[in-house]
Amino acid sequence: MPITRTRPVTVALIDDYDVVLTGLAHMFDDYRDRVVVAEIDANMPIDDHVDVVLYDSFAQPESDDVEIAGLVANPRARRVVVYTWNFHPDLVDHARRQGVHGYLSKTLTAPELVSAIEAVHAGETVISQQRRRAPSAAGLEWPGRLEGITDRESEILALITQGKSNADVARLTYLSPNTVKSYIRSVYRKIGVSSRTQAVLYGIDHGFAPDTHRIDHWLGGP
Repeated sequence: MPITRTRPVTVALIDDYDVVLTGLAHMFDDYRDRVVVAEIDANMPIDDHVDVVLYDSFAQPESDDVEIAGLVANPRARRVVVYTWNFHPDLVDHARRQGVHGYLSKTLTAPELVSAIEAVHAGETVISQQRRRAPSAAGLEWPGRLEGITDRESEILALITQGKSNADVARLTYLSPNTVKSYIRSVYRKIGVSSRTQAVLYGIDHGFAPDTHRIDHWLGGP
């Protein structure tokens, strides 16, 4: 059945990386009659009462339990959705047990993402059907995208920049150690480094370290 709207759905975007949040916010630019970004947060509590919180898990999987539990319990957040490329069954099941109302894939196009958010707002629980090794939706941003670093490589480099070992990265991302090593080798080639220390220094200098920026009342927001 079609979803009846009396006003746009208000959304708060949560992540530790400003470039990720800003890119995500721009995905909704053509849909402000349906979805309005009320605020963009990084490491900050939600100030506004919002219909849906979209939690982007970029390079912060170790904090997901605490972050998601806090958002689900926050009376200002009516519904909470995880937005990610990682659809390991354990992650999906755990998020659902925590009480999230959606687990959405970064492969969704902007119209699909908007429709999913509207469905969540209407009371549905929406779990994306993840397409194997599918690319991220057009319009998304992440550190290093313009340098040819993929979104998954970017998350790996961000975790390395945070001081995570290969074993840590594999555990946090639910990737095999060999897959992690393959991503790291690819990143090293793309950024022109040959050691972990050089990779960390590159990451610090190029936006792969978390920040704590907040943008209140995004363009067109309340």
